[in-house]
Amino acid sequence: MDMFERIATFLKTLNPQAPEGEDGFLPDDPRLAAAALMYHVIGADGVVQESEKTHLAAVLKEAYDLDSAELERLLKAARNADNEAVDLYQFTSVLMRKLEADERVRFIELLWEVVYADGENHELEDNLVWRVSELLGVDGRDRVLLRQAVQARMVEAGEDGA
Repeated sequence: MDMFERIATFLKTLNPQAPEGEDGFLPDDPRLAAAALMYHVIGADGVVQESEKTHLAAVLKEAYDLDSAELERLLKAARNADNEAVDLYQFTSVLMRKLEADERVRFIELLWEVVYADGENHELEDNLVWRVSELLGVDGRDRVLLRQAVQARMVEAGEDGA
């Protein structure tokens, strides 16, 4: 084995691809980062309700145009990534690198939709979205306006369904 092959082999060990048969999502995949943050949000209040899991799956499926098998792999990978995470930065740093400013704002809107999936905004969820917004460089005013807009849509949808 020549020197270049040894270097290439060494570099592959530093940034390994997901092994075949695994979930297929690399750590710097923005879909994984977004899904892990959303999963973290639904667990922030200590209670993960079925409505939150259902809404999370629907948001991810629509946002990333996933089929059922891809969605299941992403949800599993997101749960695992969230469980192994030591902080939010490992996910927000991926989104900062991969998303434009308007896409990061749209992501905060999606987070609010996940927060309100159970009909309420727990203070821990609110604080988590605030921290994620800060790490993503989303203005505090935008974060509040997005929260109000999503809350109004959820109230309206609840009234229409009655």
